[in-house]
Amino acid sequence: MTDSHQTDSHHMAPAAHRTGEGPARSLGEPARSLREPARSLGEPAHSFGELPRIISVDDHVVEPAHLWQRWLPARLRDAGPRVQRRGIGRMEHIGGGNYRQAFDDDGPQADCWVYEDLVYIHKRHVAAVGFDRDDMTMSPITYDEMRPGCYDPVARVADMELNHVEASLCFPTFPRFCGQTFAEARDTDLALACVRAYNDWMIDEWCADSGGRLIPLCLIPLWDAELAAAEVRRNAARGCRAVCFSEIPPHLGLPSIHSGSWEPFLAACVDTGTVVCMHIGSSSRMPATSADAPPAVAATLSFNNAMASLADWLFSGVLVRFPELVLAYSEGQIGWLPYALERADDVWREHRAWGGVRHLVPEPPSSYFRRQVYGCFFRDRHGLASLDAIGVDNVTFETDYPHTDSTWPDTRRVAEEMMAGLPAATVHKIVRGNAIRMLGLDLA
Repeated sequence: MTDSHQTDSHHMAPAAHRTGEGPARSLGEPARSLREPARSLGEPAHSFGELPRIISVDDHVVEPAHLWQRWLPARLRDAGPRVQRRGIGRMEHIGGGNYRQAFDDDGPQADCWVYEDLVYIHKRHVAAVGFDRDDMTMSPITYDEMRPGCYDPVARVADMELNHVEASLCFPTFPRFCGQTFAEARDTDLALACVRAYNDWMIDEWCADSGGRLIPLCLIPLWDAELAAAEVRRNAARGCRAVCFSEIPPHLGLPSIHSGSWEPFLAACVDTGTVVCMHIGSSSRMPATSADAPPAVAATLSFNNAMASLADWLFSGVLVRFPELVLAYSEGQIGWLPYALERADDVWREHRAWGGVRHLVPEPPSSYFRRQVYGCFFRDRHGLASLDAIGVDNVTFETDYPHTDSTWPDTRRVAEEMMAGLPAATVHKIVRGNAIRMLGLDLA
């Protein structure tokens, strides 16, 4: 038995149960071939007619086992990430995204990513679709037990059809939400190759044959802003217009957005029309009260880092220097935004002399939000009731497939119930129009 410890965290600017199971695949091998208040849940949604087909700006992919063994240069594959099936003796959640792990050949089998000293065990709650709600646990899982849409692009599009979803933007799993796994690696040359291999796979395999249904979202080498800028440009030349970034980089031991260190990366994003996408958990820590608090505490507070991050950006001067830069907050929900923006404007108006932003931020912070920032949600009745305060042009929608928060395969019903009473034009903006504008998609 061996013990280990794991950390698992899970362009255009805005205008002012098991269901349908498919065949199991071995180890992830792909298949061939608002201005009015919202009503309460349960009321019929006939005010806007047919719900437009959804564009989900926050879903997830469980990387197939072959990814780095196929897309890394041959000389690096032995050292690159690879999947091993191992017996699990123990996997104890010890707070936040931390686990105490023990392996035993005679224990239940699980598929694990192995990379340098890291052993990442696949867990059911990140490949939860198809399981009953009470079975969406942190238990170890193999690819054979996952719904193929988690890792197979053909099966994913089929699951999108079941869920009234036209297009989907997917965040990574093993690399973590902005590539922290590779930023923490010892061998930065190998890590850079792994980032590039992921992006090649994302563009040329995951998205390539989907007819635009799967939208590419790429990683950067977080440890070097010049390399990050080069990677943004490399991927933009192939049609990628979205990149993962951390909500709060200093939590990863990286420079803050106030430091000026990220200017090459940000300039590349502006030059290429690439949206900076920040997912909850992309700071490798979730807001929690104590190490022994149940995971439900962090899940309830999951929007807190997004709120802190938004304040950071609004008072950084970055949005002043880069007026065409676009930010997208993923899975942060939107109900908290009205007061956060109100407070930021109050601080700017009342405290800017001593607050250090008198000459840095010439306009009320909320004006930069409405010009350059998008939020998204999957269930947020309070946010929908506050669209006037948020800005209907700044809101997008998500399904969070295949995580436990996912509304699959019932997203259409959930959306219709939440948005009952909203005008048709508002609903169109929320479920697809704003995403089309944000990502520059060739859709109506």
